[in-house]
Amino acid sequence: MTADTTDAGAAASAGAPRWRRRWIAAAVVLAAVVIASTPWWGHDLAFFRVQQVEVRGTRFARASEIAARLQIDTTYSIWNAFDSLALRVEGHPQVERARLSRRLPSTLVVTVEENLPIALVAASGGFKAYDDRGRLLPLDPTRWKVDLPIVARADTALFRLLGEIKAEMPEYYVRVSEARRVAKDEVVLHLLDVPVRAMLDMRADRLLQLSSVEADLAKRHLRPVELDLRYKDLVIARLP
Repeated sequence: MTADTTDAGAAASAGAPRWRRRWIAAAVVLAAVVIASTPWWGHDLAFFRVQQVEVRGTRFARASEIAARLQIDTTYSIWNAFDSLALRVEGHPQVERARLSRRLPSTLVVTVEENLPIALVAASGGFKAYDDRGRLLPLDPTRWKVDLPIVARADTALFRLLGEIKAEMPEYYVRVSEARRVAKDEVVLHLLDVPVRAMLDMRADRLLQLSSVEADLAKRHLRPVELDLRYKDLVIARLP
């Protein structure tokens, strides 16, 4: 009888701490969820007002211009919603996408993905940079000294082709010094050492067929004046 009573008391005393630990853990998790999801308690505290804006991911855009797009001051709470701020930043012509986050207690972090230039177009006073969707970018080529293909005039279809080549065949894109449309559906890409004639709707991976032809010509010490990709599954090398 005495042994049974002792065992029951020991079990009860051992069980109590476990229940207390579980309740404490649950309370901590609940408090963390409340604090993270509904920080109502911080909206009006000066401690959580934005004191610094940190801009990340810029390559050509100026961080100061991105920060200015936010249109906020030091009365703005770090806990406010970011949707409208992201839209303001994405209104910058150099910005493709913006993501905002907070670093407590008072830093707003803006991470951007830029619209990158795909070609330069000659214009009065110098060159203008365009992206692969035909958008004029506020990028000064003389300041950044970008090495991009030159296009005679703004041509969205040609920009799109260059964008596909850059994405799928970057080793050929870096060789393109100039691109021009020579007919409604026909283009010439100058690959530094040889011009390539192709159709405007050409798939970028079609350029792979140039490798074996160029290698064979080099082996025979022949230098073509033009390579022609206009005909399906054929590469025509025109010799001097």
